[in-house]
Amino acid sequence: QVQLVEAGGGLVQAGGSLRLSCAASGTIFSINAMGWYRRAPGKKRELVAVARNGGSTNIADSVKGRFTISRDNAKGTVYLQMNSLKSEDTAVYFCYAEEGLIDYWGQGTQVTVSS
Repeated sequence: QVQLVEAGGGLVQAGGSLRLSCAASGTIFSINAMGWYRRAPGKKRELVAVARNGGSTNIADSVKGRFTISRDNAKGTVYLQMNSLKSEDTAVYFCYAEEGLIDYWGQGTQVTVSS
């Protein structure tokens, strides 16, 4: 079992930055990957970024060059550095962790970008 707690969301002006963090507890040694999804009002859930064991990462094209994902495996923590934020980045951001075939989810944190 893995529990995830997110932090770092909030209100920011367009062009600004935010850093999201997600701390895992429980069986963190068995986590294969951690990452972030987001869901904007009226839109489908979108994978934003994922960091896998071994160091490989994937970033959505919509945020590439602006967002960076990093992970501290020893601490079971994943970060999402979001720069040059745009109004279209407004969404609830959810942390997730993969443990084998099981996905765990955080409660979500709201990011609102004002234009």
